[in-house]
Amino acid sequence: MAVSYQKLFDLMRDKKMKRKDLIERAGISYATIAKLEKGDNVQMEVLEKICREFKCQLNDIAEMKFDK
Repeated sequence: MAVSYQKLFDLMRDKKMKRKDLIERAGISYATIAKLEKGDNVQMEVLEKICREFKCQLNDIAEMKFDK
């Protein structure tokens, strides 16, 4: 089982937001963006910051991918 943040990157693309913009506006680091891109674990605080920036819910930026 893994977490996918593809929804976040789709949302960013739809809003024409670059990774650099998210880093500045949400107050997260480049290392965190790298973790999100790889589907690695990130702190809930980070996800909360991103949700606040987009005024969205957690399921709008992440989803569970289950192994078969």
